[in-house]
Amino acid sequence: MKKLISVKTAGSILLVCLGLLALFHVLVLVRLLPSEIVWGGRAGGSAADLRRLESFALLVTLLFAFITAVRMGIINAGKYAKAAKIGALLIVAYMIVNTAANLASGVTLEKLIFTPLTLLMALCALRLALD
Repeated sequence: MKKLISVKTAGSILLVCLGLLALFHVLVLVRLLPSEIVWGGRAGGSAADLRRLESFALLVTLLFAFITAVRMGIINAGKYAKAAKIGALLIVAYMIVNTAANLASGVTLEKLIFTPLTLLMALCALRLALD
């Protein structure tokens, strides 16, 4: 895998995807995008549920962006570099589970758009973790 894509390219792709994902979650939070297209269509029950779920998703996305920036050397982690490597492996695991959840979703948009996106993100995170 190391010969297929560089760490810098994988990290850049992952950061762009995470940035767009963060924007997506903000747009759902402020209701510019319908809540039925996230969380398998189950997030639209109440406004409080939507805020809680999307706030959690946004927080996880930002944490993943931070870990990615540390692994790329954009942010100096110092003695926490090993924790960032473990964090990159957690991103891989999370994205694999998320890919499976997107495949199982009853929402067509989730299947068609987010399944390949999360798979791409998992592969990029794996490249970062292997460095």
